[in-house]
Amino acid sequence: MSNLFEPVQLGSLTLSNRLVMAPMTRNRANQQGLVSSLMIEHYRQRATAGLIIAESSPVSAQAVGYPNTPGMFNEEQARSWAPLVEAVHQKGGHIFAQLQHCGRISHSSMQLDNAQPVAPSAIKAEGQAVTYTGMLDYQTPRPLETAEIPELVEQFKQAAKLAKLAGFDGIEIHGANGYIIDQFLRDGSNQRTDQYGGSAQNRMRLLNEILDAVISVWPSERVGVRLTPENSFNSMSDSQPQQHFGYFIEQLNTRQLAYVHLLEGDMMTKLSLLNYLELRNKFSGTYIANNGYNAEKAQQALDNGNASLVAFGLPFLANPDLVRRYKEQLPLNAVDFDTFYGGNALGYTDYKYYHSDQALA
Repeated sequence: MSNLFEPVQLGSLTLSNRLVMAPMTRNRANQQGLVSSLMIEHYRQRATAGLIIAESSPVSAQAVGYPNTPGMFNEEQARSWAPLVEAVHQKGGHIFAQLQHCGRISHSSMQLDNAQPVAPSAIKAEGQAVTYTGMLDYQTPRPLETAEIPELVEQFKQAAKLAKLAGFDGIEIHGANGYIIDQFLRDGSNQRTDQYGGSAQNRMRLLNEILDAVISVWPSERVGVRLTPENSFNSMSDSQPQQHFGYFIEQLNTRQLAYVHLLEGDMMTKLSLLNYLELRNKFSGTYIANNGYNAEKAQQALDNGNASLVAFGLPFLANPDLVRRYKEQLPLNAVDFDTFYGGNALGYTDYKYYHSDQALA
């Protein structure tokens, strides 16, 4: 049986343990998408994770959907990531970049020349976008023309090159949480009638083309994919998620990827209705389980063969020394929900390491 705290191979990488720090957008970059010194410290503190998946990076100016997110679409941004990556490496950690395009989960005020956000179909998400001037209603997106899609694929390829320039150990393609790849994958947001819509095979075409493009830059064993089969965040839905994502995951086997990373459930309703063991068994490689795990549940998942690695979000946010705390069964810091997005060191780099005289949080 696999121990949560023992080293493990991920392709040619030797991870120090099976705990993964999940990607968590915290809006601490500057308006130009450059990494801040606060971000460098935040990741350095948490480098004892076996693998860190960095917060999502937009792959182009068009891909930006939130204020103060660190970009991966010009050389200046890539070079600003380099000290962060080096800080993780100096502590013995490994880190993947997560490449993202927000699609319809953006706003014209976030786009160059106030352009309309793009998506597979002209279907407006419910709710409001986070912008530099506050919360604004989502807008009806402009459907991408078929002829525009190669340029979208190229954006991911160029971002993959920049992630390599920054020194990352690999990349994760963000096919989750209602952003553009997920918008193509799920039939609730994709009503296209061209070769990118209709059947599950067609709806996966964009992801396949992006994977082929980035694998021309990185070895496939350094490329992962994140999926969220039943997450309703960002107005997402699918008519047959078990069947459709079973197909998507099965198809990913053809590329010998580093891993598939699944959010098991709906982070909005907190429900988990799909058979994730069935989905896991369709993938022959490394499977990263994510959503509501603690050390005990993670070890059970490893013991049962339900996961190869387990990702943790909020526990890593509030506990820079989470690996030690879990291993020694120490109490955890309380999460400060008021300081999640934007701001300064408060609730970001000021979470305390455990000391023996520390009061229980």
